[in-house]
Amino acid sequence: MTDIETKFLQVGELRAYLARPVGGSAGAMLLLPMITGIDAQVREYAEDIGRAGATALVWDPWHGPSADDTPYERLAEMMGQLDDETSLAEMTSLLDFAFDELGVSKIGVIGWCLGGRLALLLAARDERTVAVVAYHPSIWDSAPANHPLDAVELSAAITAPVMVLHAGADTVMSADTFRDLQQTLQQRRTGATIVHVYPGAEHGFSAPSRHGNKVNADAYALSWPQVLRFVADTALD
Repeated sequence: MTDIETKFLQVGELRAYLARPVGGSAGAMLLLPMITGIDAQVREYAEDIGRAGATALVWDPWHGPSADDTPYERLAEMMGQLDDETSLAEMTSLLDFAFDELGVSKIGVIGWCLGGRLALLLAARDERTVAVVAYHPSIWDSAPANHPLDAVELSAAITAPVMVLHAGADTVMSADTFRDLQQTLQQRRTGATIVHVYPGAEHGFSAPSRHGNKVNADAYALSWPQVLRFVADTALD
């Protein structure tokens, strides 16, 4: 197992979390959290990726608060105010930082829930991304006002390999929207499309708080090692 170093850092006005092999690495992943922000679980995801040999840099959507210290109701309120373009600009700054300051030569993006949707949008916007992982992405049929960008339509522009991990019992992304996303990705001219469906698993099945349901726990236990393998195959030299 690779030894890692971890820390919070400032990237301009942005707060981020870094987990990477001691001495750094050429390959990296930008992590886009779910509603919980950079909580203990997201830091664990980053550290797993670091131990797998890649630098993990985590975007902080809430600029400080997380599920470690902030009630869910407040996080949900902030999520309702999260702006697509502002978020993408912050993520682009972190990509720049990874290349310019962390010395990486390849970087992918992985997101969970709200971060899963934003991972698709970022990869559609920025061709520097070499891999995309979208864990049960939050793509609503009736998009809220702060989601002006159509993640399904824009996914057609992604040139990198994409892995989507879909919850079969998802109550956020409908079966029709999932079908449209899958079709859009599979009709691209470049970039492999890997789609995993976990029947009966709920939206957010990767979160430990949902693992009281064995279906969710089993879906996460099966999916996460495959995600780490995908990261190794795409983002590492």
